[in-house]
Amino acid sequence: MSNLLEINNVVKSYGDYTALNNVSLHVPRGSVFGLLGPNGAGKTSLIRIINQITMPDSGEVILDGEKLAPHHIEYIGYLPEERGLYKSMKVGEQALYLAQLKGLSKTEAKKRLKYWFEKFDISAWWDKKIEELSKGMAQKVQFIVTVMHNPKLLIFDEPFSGFDPINAQLIAKEILQLRDEGATIIFSTHRMESVEEMCDYIALINKSNKILDGKLETIKRQYRTNTFQVGLDATNPAEVQQKLKEQFDVLPADFKTLNKGLKLNIKIKDGGTANELLSFLTNAGQVHHFVELVPTANDIFIQAVNKNS
Repeated sequence: MSNLLEINNVVKSYGDYTALNNVSLHVPRGSVFGLLGPNGAGKTSLIRIINQITMPDSGEVILDGEKLAPHHIEYIGYLPEERGLYKSMKVGEQALYLAQLKGLSKTEAKKRLKYWFEKFDISAWWDKKIEELSKGMAQKVQFIVTVMHNPKLLIFDEPFSGFDPINAQLIAKEILQLRDEGATIIFSTHRMESVEEMCDYIALINKSNKILDGKLETIKRQYRTNTFQVGLDATNPAEVQQKLKEQFDVLPADFKTLNKGLKLNIKIKDGGTANELLSFLTNAGQVHHFVELVPTANDIFIQAVNKNS
């Protein structure tokens, strides 16, 4: 898979403060790329550079094989965390204006807006002012004006802010559909459950430095600990637990189950296999729960940041 966006050795400082320290990222075409990091890590500075709001002190940004230039603004759709709609302006009037700024003719803009307004069932909002809408309703309008010109690159900064769970799911579905239709998406959020659901790749920035990047599935494998959550009914639990400790690292566990009995977290030592553990357990009693504790995006985020700090 080729890269739609390449960020090569980008440095950005504000006075004595370094916001980005030699950061390089490659965003594969047709993917959802999670741009993650604590507050103040440098994510916003990088997003502003991609949008040409500010320029890097050094390094370069390549978009679709070309060095980033002013005309590329038509290739990008940006949904900022701090929304930028004019509150006293009517919804339809504003959407048409923003569409034409992105290079659409008035006729084409009306056609595309009609499609999106009907899709989101908000046609009745056309003549309302933004200030008359709830935060979630205004968010839908902001989403539409971000995507309506079919940009190659979409940048969503906390896109679910202000949405109830139903509308958050609706927007998530639309983002994934846009990816499936060919868009490349940078997705910045602190909601790690959304990262799990949506991201193909992630990069983690901390204190102005990239500390982690790659395919999410691959990173999960790198952080796995070969630990299994086990529920076991045994005739002699104390004896079974003692024998387990002779072969494995064993700790008590607490998880929901309809069965009673032993609840343990068992880590397989180097050279051991899950099959060996499962074989031991089935010989020792009735196994009613056996799940590998795969690290979540949240686990990886916390572990990587703490290690870097």
